[in-house]
Amino acid sequence: MITGELKSKIDRVWDAFWSGGISNPLEVIEQITYLLFIRRLDEIQTLAENKARVTGKPIENPVFLAGQTDLRWSHFKNTSPEVMFKIIGDEVFPFLRGMGDGTTYSQHMKDARFTIPTPSLLSKVVDMLDGIPMTDRDTNGDLYEYLLSKIASAGVNGQFRTPRHIIDLMVQMTAPTAVDEICDPACGTAGFLVSASEYVRETHNDALLDATQRRHFHHSMFHGYDFDSTMLRIGSMNMLMHGIEAPDIRYRDSLSEGAAGDTEKYTLILANPPFAGSLDYESTAKDLQNTVKTKKTELLFLALFLKLLKTGGRAAVIVPDGVLFGLSSAHKKLRKTLVEDQKLDAVVKLPSGVFRPYAGVSTAILFFTKTNDGGTDNVWFYDVRADGFSLDDKRSPVEANDLPDVLARWQARDAEKDRARTDQSFFVPKTDIVAQGYDLTINRYKEVVYEEVEHPAPLDIIADIEKLDAEIAADLDELKAMLS
Repeated sequence: MITGELKSKIDRVWDAFWSGGISNPLEVIEQITYLLFIRRLDEIQTLAENKARVTGKPIENPVFLAGQTDLRWSHFKNTSPEVMFKIIGDEVFPFLRGMGDGTTYSQHMKDARFTIPTPSLLSKVVDMLDGIPMTDRDTNGDLYEYLLSKIASAGVNGQFRTPRHIIDLMVQMTAPTAVDEICDPACGTAGFLVSASEYVRETHNDALLDATQRRHFHHSMFHGYDFDSTMLRIGSMNMLMHGIEAPDIRYRDSLSEGAAGDTEKYTLILANPPFAGSLDYESTAKDLQNTVKTKKTELLFLALFLKLLKTGGRAAVIVPDGVLFGLSSAHKKLRKTLVEDQKLDAVVKLPSGVFRPYAGVSTAILFFTKTNDGGTDNVWFYDVRADGFSLDDKRSPVEANDLPDVLARWQARDAEKDRARTDQSFFVPKTDIVAQGYDLTINRYKEVVYEEVEHPAPLDIIADIEKLDAEIAADLDELKAMLS
């Protein structure tokens, strides 16, 4: 976590942006993203120059050519605010837009715009970023995570992040390995991919010492798609700040007819796809329509996940509650597909306040494995009532938190088979789910124990009322006597 002086410095820069006229948090993060990228380019060039001096060989594919010294961070950071402002606006940003090295990062800089309004603000931002040790991956990641948290607090433009603790739970429950191919077809700021990368580093560090697996980790493990170019830039930089050299972060409308080509490519999907409405049915991929005939994006994304996964691949995805009980033929067909044709592993019900302040929708996490041959036996249900934060718009930290229990019970779920349906988590046999028309709401299967309450006999209640009436009448008579 970012704390102390660095956090205060970021907050001051953030305030300066707002007072300078840039109030959209996405634009603030985008401008900071450009500057971080520019600094990173200079560091790459410096490393290449140092290597060239040692080896005596020329630099291969230099970032900056002879005569482009002015464009380098190490040069313009020492100029006056006015000179720096002119160099960055007139030279650096045109350079970014013209980059063509083919990396995921350069691709997202093609329409880079410089919108920092004043030289003084630019100077403050450059000074702040220059004081951060970019060689420390943890610091870089924490810095960017803190910046991204500003999106959630502002909640503008419908853009918001899945809370990090929910993402981490989903990653820990799916336990990515060093050989997985991981995809988020609606990646936004790439929170799921970042969390998965950190999990793999922590749990498979030895495997990453192998050159082949290390290349896979940096170049072919992580795949993210989005059709918002700003989100792609921010998500791509989030990956860079967390030490991923070349993730596959691409522009794509995942549900469109033109987004084919990744069928049965991935072993793990982690996602919180958009589910706020409908879309143009005519532009939707025909194979998805054949799977589920609907305009509901949440159902189409579930069909897409099944298409993208390899056989044996697994998924953890957030869905609105309507997916669990919707009565349309599309809802029923998709739930039946998950239960009958694939292996539905778990349904984790989330509290309705998890996505506040920007959305109050009630959601759940579905965990399933693609088999194309069934396999659902018992489905594990968990009713999360607290996630460590208040369930109002403030989302303040609180002591109540079921998430550690969710993970612990999931990891030892064989012992859950003896749990009663009056408990917070339990297994439900496939036969019961089929009997309920494939309804996946936990309350459909949860048993509520009612405590027996003994009430007085009616005549006793009447006697008590008469006694009270007599006492009231006596008090009134006494009051009248005092007043006469």
